Amino acid sequence: TEAPRFHPHAKGRNIRLDPQLRRATRKSSFCNGITFSQRPVRLYEKVRLRLSEVNSCWSGALRFGFTSADPGELGLADIPKYACPDLVTRPGYWAKALPERLALRDTVLAFWADRHGRVFYSVNEGEAVLFHCGLSVGEPLWAIVDVYGITQEVTLLESTVADSVGASRLCTARLSSYLPQSSHDSANYSNNQLETNQVAAAKIATLQLGHCGQPPACCCSPPALSSSSAAGRLLRGLGAALDSDLRFHPVRGSDVGLSPDRAAACAHVLDSTRTLVFTDRPLHVGETLFVEVGPHGQSYFGALLFGMTSCNPGTLRAGELPADPECLVDRKEYWVVYRGLPMPSPGDVLSVTLLPSGEVHHGLNGASRGRLLCVDSSQVLWVFFGLQGAVSHLRILGTLHSSLPPASLSNSPAGSTDDSDSDLAFSVNRSSSASESSLVTAPSSPLSPPVSPVFPPEVAPPTSKNAECTVCFDQEVDTVIYTCGHMCLCNDCGLKLKKQSNSCCPICRRTIKDVIKIYRP
Repeated sequence: TEAPRFHPHAKGRNIRLDPQLRRATRKSSFCNGITFSQRPVRLYEKVRLRLSEVNSCWSGALRFGFTSADPGELGLADIPKYACPDLVTRPGYWAKALPERLALRDTVLAFWADRHGRVFYSVNEGEAVLFHCGLSVGEPLWAIVDVYGITQEVTLLESTVADSVGASRLCTARLSSYLPQSSHDSANYSNNQLETNQVAAAKIATLQLGHCGQPPACCCSPPALSSSSAAGRLLRGLGAALDSDLRFHPVRGSDVGLSPDRAAACAHVLDSTRTLVFTDRPLHVGETLFVEVGPHGQSYFGALLFGMTSCNPGTLRAGELPADPECLVDRKEYWVVYRGLPMPSPGDVLSVTLLPSGEVHHGLNGASRGRLLCVDSSQVLWVFFGLQGAVSHLRILGTLHSSLPPASLSNSPAGSTDDSDSDLAFSVNRSSSASESSLVTAPSSPLSPPVSPVFPPEVAPPTSKNAECTVCFDQEVDTVIYTCGHMCLCNDCGLKLKKQSNSCCPICRRTIKDVIKIYRP
């Protein structure tokens, strides 16, 4: 079957198409890359595309799906920056994100819809993954391809015809993407009236969710602390008993079990993906949390994930916790997702400390490793982890309250190469009102935490003339923020941001007292 072509007019403002309408390239920024197919896609027709260019300086990856709305009727003003969550909140649009670990250059992605309103995808002709449900199949469907984040260019290939996937095949298919990845998908998921109880039962059997309430063997009886272990040495070195009032919250990913006292968490499903665990109370300013890494599980994509959020886990449901934690930054609350933690060894003790300045410091086995990231310390923040990759078991040892980072912070170099704040390591969003939503940092956009806490305006660090404003991503940076000294805005955005109530720096979240335009020679 001939390859579909991209719609020549219905596209984001950063998209450029080749003359054959088969290659879409995002020319700048990380968003405004939404495209559609020129014609409707038939049921069981595989839309196949190659990720021909990938740019690692961004975060997040391709979004794709279908729509029953004719894209030819859309004007440029009707096409938003993001497919998720902007498009999927509209009736007749269904889309989700490709996991970033799969978004490699020259990867061939295929996705299709069947007569039951289900969407499947496969990577490099691999096994089918049930991706979405509830499409309206009684009307034409156009493909949506959002060339987002690290995905810089995609090329449409010839279409093929997919086989029908019945309930028996779903029993052995990968179904980790079945549940909604965020609250924006919930309405589409609830509208699915075509899934049978047999398919749902097959999914439950496949993911072993029937046993998620039972703690795994490795969590039931946490091993006693050995005086020679890293945890034992740490406790002796601290010279004070740790507070034990902090535990994991009962609300967690469906692939995670907790010990009876909720001090230990363990991913107990092979190839686990829904493995988020939260603390049952916020981390106080000046408080250090110590967690011990248990025996390593099966090696898989990803590593231990760390994050902080203003969202009370008690308000969440297990079905809202996504397989890809990057989707959390699309929610309305404040979320910080950090993916750059070095791989710990079994028995290692990790620590994280929240300082009044908003800096989060981390340590390993009692030795400080320096600043990890910066957060908005004016908000109440819960800690969460994703038990991904080889790290499948964590145990909370306790907390210690202090105004300074623990152990040897003053004697430890904070600028080591493996502990530097990476632009690529984390994603942030910030809860905002509708009036300011266009001026806050966009979900999954790269941020650079401050290298030094304060820069006077007259000695602001030099910035490349080609640096983009961290708010609009269009104009060049030419404005410094007083008093934090960050030079990250164009003058137009700086003036707009200054006028807002409780305005703060997009980088460090410190209060903006003034913005000063810089004139280069």
